[in-house]
Amino acid sequence: MTLAGQLMSGGLSPGHDLVFPACPDNPDMRESTSIWLYEESGAFGFPRVGIEAEASSWDDRRVQGNFAMAGGRVLNAACTGAAHSPLGPDGRPTILGAGPLALRCITPFRKWRVSFAGTAIDGTVDQQIAGTLDPDKRTAVGLDVDLHMVTPAWVQDIPVEKVARMSAADAIEAANMGIGWRFEHLFRARGVFHVDGRSREFKGVGLRVKRQSIRPLGGFRGHCWQSAVFPDGRAFGYITYPPREDGTAYNEGYVFQDGTMYPARATRIPWLRRIVGEGDDVSLELESDLGITRIEGVTALSTFRVGNPDIGGLNLQQGGARYTWDGQTAYGMIERSSHESLTTIG
Repeated sequence: MTLAGQLMSGGLSPGHDLVFPACPDNPDMRESTSIWLYEESGAFGFPRVGIEAEASSWDDRRVQGNFAMAGGRVLNAACTGAAHSPLGPDGRPTILGAGPLALRCITPFRKWRVSFAGTAIDGTVDQQIAGTLDPDKRTAVGLDVDLHMVTPAWVQDIPVEKVARMSAADAIEAANMGIGWRFEHLFRARGVFHVDGRSREFKGVGLRVKRQSIRPLGGFRGHCWQSAVFPDGRAFGYITYPPREDGTAYNEGYVFQDGTMYPARATRIPWLRRIVGEGDDVSLELESDLGITRIEGVTALSTFRVGNPDIGGLNLQQGGARYTWDGQTAYGMIERSSHESLTTIG
């Protein structure tokens, strides 16, 4: 691998950006790839389209397809789907597919292609919040898009032996992230969005996340996760969990500037406290060797799951935000969760 390739991969091998060729032996292992994609002017977005392939149900995989449009319309295509063959035209395991969705590695750490063709529940974000979506109101939706990575991979590598040396509290945080490895890239994109009988060509920006890990979520207390890439190439990202009783918490991120990834931690964090479709203040601050980086943000293109018994009663927002940094603006991702006792609707 060239030096440029090593930098884009965050030091991982090209094989890390391929997929499992067969079901893993460990029934708790999972392969997951997802994208967060936004039309560059904010007309529509896809705040998480992805697949969770778990060894215990390898041939029947969870698919998520969130589609959000300016004005509050949302299309939800959560389902399970039969696994696709992982083998691409060259015989390598490059395809993670299930049901209506296929995510394909074209060039490791450089280019991926995503295709979706299915139906989705058609409604509004207000209906999602109120729990009144009509599951029988469905719309055909499709997506064909090429993703070109523009930042180095931000890597979380948490092997079993590392977890064994942690305190009990830190081990829980590590498990929430995933025991194994995970990385994310910011990208620029070109594609076509098919909806309402119309095909809309677009340019976009977003985030790709890939993991092969074991991820028990017992003890998960919530989180805040944000990232974006700006027109001049600067970018940021971070993930943090709510502080524990002793005030400590997982809190890691980066600022990407002038070709360098600066490790960072969030010092101003917009925890989920209001369940609103758009307009929530999600401004943040990151501390790094560059000093304090201040980025303004306001939510848009949101989707919600309210009161989730499967994740301990947490309310979950998966959406977008319009970020502003030193006068530049860009749409980027936000995912937040908080216990329902900490949030209000409206």
